[in-house]
This record gives sequence, C-alpha cells and structure tokens, in this order.
Amino acid sequence: MKTSDFYFDLPEELISQHPSGIRGQDKLMRLGKNDGAVTHFAMDNLPELISPDTLMVFNNSRVRRARCYGIKETTGRETEFMFLNQIDKDCRVWNTMVKNAKKQKPGMRYTFPDGTVGTIIECPGNEGTEFRALKFDFVISEDWFEKNGHIPLPPYIKREDTEEDSERYQNVYAVNTGSAACPTAGLHFTEEMLSRLDAKGIERAFVTLHVGLGTFLPVREEMIENHKMHEEVFTVPPETAQKINEAKKQGRPVLAVGTTSVRTLESACDENGLVRSGTSSTRIFMYPGYKFKVVDQMFTNFHTPESTLIMLVSAFAGRENILNAYRTAVENRYRFFSYGDCMLIQ
Repeated sequence: MKTSDFYFDLPEELISQHPSGIRGQDKLMRLGKNDGAVTHFAMDNLPELISPDTLMVFNNSRVRRARCYGIKETTGRETEFMFLNQIDKDCRVWNTMVKNAKKQKPGMRYTFPDGTVGTIIECPGNEGTEFRALKFDFVISEDWFEKNGHIPLPPYIKREDTEEDSERYQNVYAVNTGSAACPTAGLHFTEEMLSRLDAKGIERAFVTLHVGLGTFLPVREEMIENHKMHEEVFTVPPETAQKINEAKKQGRPVLAVGTTSVRTLESACDENGLVRSGTSSTRIFMYPGYKFKVVDQMFTNFHTPESTLIMLVSAFAGRENILNAYRTAVENRYRFFSYGDCMLIQ
C-alpha cells in the first residue's frame, strides 16, 4: 500500500491548539468497526456506549518535561533537544532528537539552564539523521528534567507550552514518568468519568508504554511496508495480563484506550492472543492486513494524514471506513490531534 492511500484533506483551523475549556468536554464520534456507521455523541455519553462486561485498558505513562534547551559552547546559540530514552544503564547518555541536527556534531558541548553540561558523542546504534546521543558526567534524574525541561507539546501546536499544559497534557491516571509525548486518548478522561465507568461495573486495567517520538515521525517511504518503526519500551503488569486473558477466555470485549495501549497489547501476546506480563520493547507497525489478536474495541483521537496512527486505526476498522469517518469529522468541525476530539470504534 502507498502512504498516499492514507491522505485526507484537513483544514489547518481544525488542528486544536489548546485543550477544551473543561477537561472531558469534547465531541465523541462512534464508528462501527464492521459497517462503518458514524454516530455523534459527547464524551459525557461514553458510559452509555460501553457494555458492563467490557475490560478497558489504559496506558498510565506520564509525560516527562523532555524538551530542553542548551546553549552551544562554540556559538552561544540556543539548541533544542527532545530527550527520548536513556542509552546506558547509568542514565548518563540519552538518545535525543535535535533541531538542526546536521549542525550538532560529536564533541560539541551544551550548557543547560541549571549550568550542567552535555556533550554529543558518537553512537553507532543511533537511528536516523534527526537523533544525537548526549552524554553527561552525572546521572540525569527526573529532578533535572523538572529544573531544565518544558512540556513537549507536539510540533503541530504552534505555541510555547504554558503552566496550563503542565496539567492538561497529562492524563489524570498517569503515574509512571517516561514519555516524550502524551498518550493523548486518555486526556478526555476525568476522575468523575472514571467513577461513572466504575459505577457501571466496567473493569479497568493499566499498561505502561513510554511514548517516543518515533511513533509520530512522518512516513517517508512511498510504500508503507518499507517504513521502520522506532523502538518503544512497554510493561504489562501480571494483574493486567491476568485480567485480559480472563476476559478473552470469557468472551468479554477488551477496549484499548489509545493507540499506545493497542500497540502494547498486540506486542505482548503470543500467536494465540495470550498476553504475557513483563517488560519488553516493540517496533510493531500495524496497517491494513494486520490481524488483531487481543483488542476488540478502541478509543482514540483523530490522527494525522499519512501517519502510522491513521494506518493503525485503518487496520482495525478498514481504510475506507476510517477515511469516510474523517471526512465526516471535518464536515462537522471536529477538533483534531492531541487536544482534539475523540472516536470510539466498536
């Protein structure tokens, strides 16, 4: 299949630049996975659309203040680094995505706001021209990111992060810090909504997948089969694996909240759909033709044209169904991407 097969026309004004005024006050589209039927709701209607025997699986990764600015020693100019993941066990060397990467070469030193210094080093295993390995003489902790970092809003949000983003670009149930981007399907959920789902008897479980920007990098290959995903680390707790396997055995639906939860569950299972607990990594790339083994339903946002994410939801609900739903969303002025509206695929 061609990357262009997943293009749709999206007016720029529908790319949401700010969260809704109140968390959870968003539009919700329901899409029939098999028949492509589209119906319109509000997020507030969600508990009415989910059967009580459903198991919902959420990604509880918390966003790190991963966007950091260092002053280049040789020029005095500010350079933007997006910290993705640690390369060594001691948390001294980090894989980063760098603005103007071609100009950032091994041996160059950068001073960060608290006065600490990082140096670019050679890293043979580093993938892609946008990435550089940055080494420090001390352990980089979450306190360091709190002092030096900014909320890593995605590039299609054309503004600087604000104090509001520190709260609104985190899921209310997020606990395990490590993501360089938010698993944004969860942004629609409030404590009140979770309580309403509990009251209906809907079971809940959590996985952790720390989102790297590889998920959101553009597909540059003409043929999608040639695209290579970047690696992301995930954890499935034993109690989550047990809940999922019991639900599947009982014929109960598993509803994954967000594409990161989908990728985790489909990566953690064997060929029979049995989910294994533990920590591992994944480069799974789902596009039409992929056969889902665990996930029966999906809750997600509206995604970028020609992205791996629209390919994933197309694998789940059919390319024509998804593109028709997206055209309907544009006609009805749904808001797109991280701070946008949401879709329930059943």
